[in-house]
Amino acid sequence: MKTAQIEPFFATLKAANPLPNTELEYTTVFELLAAVLLSAQATDVGVNKATRKLFPVAGTPQAILDLGLDGLEGYIKTIGLYKSKARHLMETCRILVEQHAGVVPRTREALEALPGVGRKTANVVLNVAFGQPTMAVDTHIFRVSNRTGLAPGKNPLAVELQLMKRVPAAYAVDSHHWLILLGRYVCQARKPRCWECRVAPYCDFQPKTNTP
Repeated sequence: MKTAQIEPFFATLKAANPLPNTELEYTTVFELLAAVLLSAQATDVGVNKATRKLFPVAGTPQAILDLGLDGLEGYIKTIGLYKSKARHLMETCRILVEQHAGVVPRTREALEALPGVGRKTANVVLNVAFGQPTMAVDTHIFRVSNRTGLAPGKNPLAVELQLMKRVPAAYAVDSHHWLILLGRYVCQARKPRCWECRVAPYCDFQPKTNTP
């Protein structure tokens, strides 16, 4: 994708969805962190179904600890890899209580020191909770960035670094939401829905798929 096409690409996405947000449901920064941790290799829909029952009962680090591992597993057993995620979330809650007074830290270093929290999860929390212009590259963003020519890269970190360079500052904070939604609903893995894509005129992908 030529540099001149990037600004209208994002301007078009913004016009269609001026205030994008994550599809994970949460009411506090801790709930966001927990939901993102649970969402690895799982759908937002599946995570939301579990957390709608979990968070009203245990929506703080201390409340999760009080629930105990077996109790936590009971709430999230419908989510893939729930046993390892439960262990990670319990240990993360312990660290939050013991080292951060139960408050989610605002730095990448502190977030990535939490069990089960990698670079992508930290980027989501920094962006969604704290408004930082980070780029959480999931499978959707990785695919869209390569397919459109916006930010080609062989791995998520390479794509992330490319996006940080190429996305105009005016769109930086919201850009990862637009790209995720584009990949989830339009620029899908098996067959991109080019016929209904608003940004198809700026995309390098050829040949465009036709209306079925």
